[in-house]
Amino acid sequence: MATSGDPIEIKEKSVSAPQLLIHSKHDNVGVVVVEGLAAGTDMLCVVTEDNSDLRMAAAMDIPIGHKVALADLSQGDTIIKYGADIGLVIKDIAKGEHVHVHNIKTKRW
Repeated sequence: MATSGDPIEIKEKSVSAPQLLIHSKHDNVGVVVVEGLAAGTDMLCVVTEDNSDLRMAAAMDIPIGHKVALADLSQGDTIIKYGADIGLVIKDIAKGEHVHVHNIKTKRW
C-alpha cells in the first residue's frame, strides 16, 4: 500500500482509442469522437452495444460530434442511430462521408 510521499507505480498500456463510436449493430451511422478527423484516416470504430470493433476510412474531414455513414446510403433511406430512426437521407451519401443537415432531414416535416 502506498503511503503519502511514496511514488505510485504506473504501468504503460498500449490502447488504441477509437475515432468513431457506433451505438448499435443496427445503426448505419457512427459518431466522430476526436477533434480534427481528417479525410483518409483509417478509423477504429467501436460498437458500444457489445464492444466489438471494425475499421473504415473517413472519406472527408468530419468534425467531432458529427455522424459518418457506415455504408452507402441513397436518397429516401432512413438514418438509424441508437437502433432508432432519426431521419431521412435527402442526398446520396457514400460510406465514410459526413452525415449532417446538408444530406439528411427530420421526417417530422
